[in-house]
Amino acid sequence: MKVWITRHGQTDLNKKQLMQGVYDEPLNETGIAQAEETRKKIGDMKFDAVYCSPLKRGVSEEELIVDPRIIEVNFGKYEKKSYKKLGPFMTLYWMLPEIIPAPKTVEPVSSMVKRSRSFIEDLKKEDYENVLVVCHGGIIRALCGVLENRRNGIKWRPRPQNCEIRKYEL
Repeated sequence: MKVWITRHGQTDLNKKQLMQGVYDEPLNETGIAQAEETRKKIGDMKFDAVYCSPLKRGVSEEELIVDPRIIEVNFGKYEKKSYKKLGPFMTLYWMLPEIIPAPKTVEPVSSMVKRSRSFIEDLKKEDYENVLVVCHGGIIRALCGVLENRRNGIKWRPRPQNCEIRKYEL
């Protein structure tokens, strides 16, 4: 099975460099254009299933399987805060989650990995050739970590770009 993972297109909060976790912000015009361009890059590929986060920015017009396990990280009190004004604890955590624990109100890496592992294990039970997973920058880091069997369960770097596609073989 081939698993194609992509991050949603740009939103106004992305553009303003504000933390966007579970806050439900739709794609802006740039994000819609990015999604359309990504669809063109994929070409005639037929997916047996398309999984997406329940957030608007992760949803397309295809037949979808909405899965809450691939929703973005919950940033708690840091939602909609400027990247530049997060304070030292959140900034350090987001830079080095392998070392720094999540601040209070922020979903820890262990939770992200647990959700991702559960999703991937269920996906393995399906008889698909090609699967598209449309989700978010934070949870992609855990999904990729699980798919790559990383010891800590995350692949934090490089940061996923809007509409970037990562391909894996199960």
